[in-house]
Amino acid sequence: MAELDVDAPDVLLRIPLSMQFPDGAGLKLSRLPAPLDALVGICTARGWTWLDKLSLLRVCIGWQFGKFKCASEQSVGDLCGKVSPRIMATLIEPLCVSALNTPVDQASGQVFLRVMRDALFSGNGGSNLLLPRVDLSALLPDAAMAWLEKNGAEISLGNRVQGIRPTDASGASWILTSESSGAATEAGVFDRVVLACQPSEAARLAEHCNLPCEPWLARAHGLEHEPITTVYALSQGTRLSQPMLALRSSTEYPAQFVFDRGQLGGQRGLLAFVVSASRGDKASITTQVLQQAATQLGLSHLEVVQTIVEKRATFACTPGLQRPGMTIAPGLLACGDYIEGPYPATLEGAVRSGLAAARRLE
Repeated sequence: MAELDVDAPDVLLRIPLSMQFPDGAGLKLSRLPAPLDALVGICTARGWTWLDKLSLLRVCIGWQFGKFKCASEQSVGDLCGKVSPRIMATLIEPLCVSALNTPVDQASGQVFLRVMRDALFSGNGGSNLLLPRVDLSALLPDAAMAWLEKNGAEISLGNRVQGIRPTDASGASWILTSESSGAATEAGVFDRVVLACQPSEAARLAEHCNLPCEPWLARAHGLEHEPITTVYALSQGTRLSQPMLALRSSTEYPAQFVFDRGQLGGQRGLLAFVVSASRGDKASITTQVLQQAATQLGLSHLEVVQTIVEKRATFACTPGLQRPGMTIAPGLLACGDYIEGPYPATLEGAVRSGLAAARRLE
């Protein structure tokens, strides 16, 4: 972002990690250096008994002694089996579903450990929440496109690539076919192709590229996906105690977090309820979230603005998952949050993958 002249403090609100609920219970880290911020946060967390806190500290110490490694087949539920039920419900489960978008009993323990290591134990500020003050296009993609155009790149939006094929078996150059006005036309010949799109679209193009790439396709097709539902609701004049609050989630009350958009550059009173790994149809989830808001936030007169269901929001980050690699075939690369790497389906994972693909082109 800095290289693209994006002023991070203008577009991101940086605050210490807070997993607090509307009643003030839960974990909130201080601004102390790491790992003291986590230690003090655990010791001072409200609503946890000392037995709860000790169970979490013992598990965290065990992670450190184990160098944040575990057996590939272990789930987060297996990994955290010795924490108290209260810690599991108010910390581990919301952390896991927010980071991996996969329920604890199905989520990869190794990926979770990597996230915990980098967030809580790798350095000062690593655990901070970075909450966008602007929409995600303004946060990075718009600035990236402006930089590319400034440096002589040609950007063509709204032209779906219908097919790709190499000029020969070496993959030294590629011909792209796009669709314009309902007719297929050749978009040009290129030295390399990077598929920076969702895995199903990348697989569609790779299947007909006329080069052998069956192992890559098998892994891409083998990915399972998890949905995310966001319910936007308006409560005139409402301001939450924090820009983001954790919510007590259950089958009946599905949202794990609520964001106060009014504190993040949006309309005052606009709340965004996020349901990771959501289950059920749009209408049912919306009704449940409204009931949850009334029960847990005391907001009984919310006006629903919009409910967005992203059915294939992320891949299911399960134990031992074999993700596709960067190289599909000679001269044909892929990047995205689903490509093999240390992180789950996150924006950071996607950006790291894109940078790695760019370096490979060099």
